[in-house]
Amino acid sequence: QVQLVESGGGSVQTGGSLRLSCTTSQLTYTMAWFRQAPGKEREGVAVIYNGARKTYYADSVKGRFIISQDNAKMATYLEMNSLKPEDTAMYLCAASLGVAWNTFTWPIATRYSYWGQGTQVTVSS
Repeated sequence: QVQLVESGGGSVQTGGSLRLSCTTSQLTYTMAWFRQAPGKEREGVAVIYNGARKTYYADSVKGRFIISQDNAKMATYLEMNSLKPEDTAMYLCAASLGVAWNTFTWPIATRYSYWGQGTQVTVSS
């Protein structure tokens, strides 16, 4: 059983930055960040896999967010810059044992077996 713990959320103004962290109880091949706003479906934000050699991002965050890993610390990070009010959501870390991803498959939440409890990000205008 893989346990995930997120941290780093908070409240910022438009244009601000936050860095989310996800620590795991064991390394997994694929790590991702999702987000979910009230009344909306869970949305894939970014994924990193294959020893951090491959990443995908949602179009809505490309150029603003960066996903990275530190295997020595068993941590995955999401650096979020130029934040907008529409980025407001609960951000969740997810892990999968899956090894093959493409643009269409990585954001599918049901493909991830392990989830953290989430950390809230609120961006005010």
